[in-house]
Amino acid sequence: MAELGLNEHHQNEVINYMRFARSKRILRLKTVDSCFQDLKESRLVEETFTADEVSEVLNGLQTVVHSEVESELINTAYTNVLLLRQLFAQAEKWYLKLQTDVSELENRELLEQVAEFEKSEFTSSNKKPIIDITKPKLVPLNEGGTTELLNKEILRLQEENERLKSRLKTIETQATNALDEKSKLEKALQDLQLDQGNKQDLTKSQDLSDLENTVAALKSEFQKTLSDKTENQKSLEENLVIAKHDLLRVQEQLSMAEKELEKKFQQTAAYRNMKEILTKKNDQIKDLRKRLAKYEAED
Repeated sequence: MAELGLNEHHQNEVINYMRFARSKRILRLKTVDSCFQDLKESRLVEETFTADEVSEVLNGLQTVVHSEVESELINTAYTNVLLLRQLFAQAEKWYLKLQTDVSELENRELLEQVAEFEKSEFTSSNKKPIIDITKPKLVPLNEGGTTELLNKEILRLQEENERLKSRLKTIETQATNALDEKSKLEKALQDLQLDQGNKQDLTKSQDLSDLENTVAALKSEFQKTLSDKTENQKSLEENLVIAKHDLLRVQEQLSMAEKELEKKFQQTAAYRNMKEILTKKNDQIKDLRKRLAKYEAED
């Protein structure tokens, strides 16, 4: 199977875009075919035509087809701009700067590679499941950016949390051992005080003070570890809330964009031309019916 040198996720995104472009192309070709069919049915009703009549018919057809092709080319360019805008917006969220090489867009070898990729992906011989494209679901901008990186950050924090837990257990063990050692030293101190008297009290008191300082340092490190764990959990929760808010905002923007695209389609030249052709055709049918009724009345 033809490949584009991308990972699985990005290759699936390319397939989704090619499926969208393919459906738009098929729709435009049907519109052009309809222009020719309407011309045949509405204008080619006589057996002979003069040169002027043929020229008039071809000029009218040229105008309609030119409008359709121009509209499609403009729409394709705007669609590509919107796609680039999505990619750049995702990159800017993470302070990345993307670069494009326009000269590669005319690389015949790469274009043939894309054509082969499309052929392998959309021919029926591959028997791949075809996704319903009547109402495509747009992927949120942050689905492949913020959420993915946040999930990685969550995994990193979880691993760090496990390390902190392991370190905490070690510190707890050290603290327990230190307490046991303290008890033993206290007992030993009492025994020494009984055996040696008050002469060595000052030295033993210093040892006990040092031991207490060690225990206090271990407790301080233990409290610091707990505090770091709490701050990491709080930061993780805040990042999740921000990601959810971004996701809801992007979903709302996408819904508005879909409504705007549907509204713009109804305002395109192709839609108006088709409506005008249908109106003329209906008027011609009404006129033919009147003439037929008149002839029948005369008979």
